[in-house]
Amino acid sequence: MKTKVFIDGSEGTTGLRIHERLDNRDDIELLTIAPELRKDPAERSRLINSSDITFLCLPDSAAREAVALVTNPNVRIIDASTAHRTEAGWAYGFPELSAKHREAIRTGKRIANPGCHASGFISLVYPLIAGGILPADYPVASFSLTGYSGGGKKMIAQYEASDRDAELDAPREYGLSQQHKHLKEMRLITGLSRAPLFTPIVSDYYSGMVVNVPLYTDLLNTTQTPESLQAFFTDYYANEPFVKVMPLGAESEMSGFLSGNHLSGYDGMQIYITGNENRIQLSSVFDNLGKGASGAAIQCFNIMTGCDETKGLNL
Repeated sequence: MKTKVFIDGSEGTTGLRIHERLDNRDDIELLTIAPELRKDPAERSRLINSSDITFLCLPDSAAREAVALVTNPNVRIIDASTAHRTEAGWAYGFPELSAKHREAIRTGKRIANPGCHASGFISLVYPLIAGGILPADYPVASFSLTGYSGGGKKMIAQYEASDRDAELDAPREYGLSQQHKHLKEMRLITGLSRAPLFTPIVSDYYSGMVVNVPLYTDLLNTTQTPESLQAFFTDYYANEPFVKVMPLGAESEMSGFLSGNHLSGYDGMQIYITGNENRIQLSSVFDNLGKGASGAAIQCFNIMTGCDETKGLNL
């Protein structure tokens, strides 16, 4: 039996990538909507309730409306928007965090796909708090460098216009009011008692990102060095095909740089530990459209349907 799949919002960057990854699979029947009916509630409701699993690749308000259209109790939802990431009853779609997270995805009816910035941040901070290394009240700061595809069609068009503003040639900080929409899940999912000081940066390349979390070792609960944290993360993510903890010094292969587009087109994530005994840098490198969006959604889909987690993904 093929799994019936509907992608509500298949014209956006996340929806297009999901469609691309699923299109040639022989275990899926893709339900499609006529272009002129993409915003028609009755047709969307029909397709959602005819599916086994529906991906929501929509703005937050539209995602909430789509969930309200579900009348078939057997329909399972993977929501790529921000709408449900911190709501009760929704499993958080980052299975590598714990066996509990993976099981909630496997058995759940409602899965909230993590945000791109949040994925990198949580991959670094969640294990540290779960392992008792980082105090929950640590004043965490983080910056995140991303390609412009993370801003959706409007930002893509802005960056790719022939007559664009010269300011787009340089990296640009945003979210300056400390109200970025990913902050809520970054705090809640990790267990931090205060929101991190977060600086997102968008730059002139299509996709890929680096999320960085710096640590002062004298503020940690236990004595740590780059060597000990590299060993800790290697053990934490052991046997996880989507998260690879890099050997110490691996950045030297790129002349000591970590490039934002290093893993563009890839559906996994690499973690780097750098620094010294006083100040340690944790960096998560991945594709904002891969492990930061579509790749993560399909990984959750694979878990939900009981097939190999890596099926149809680029690792």
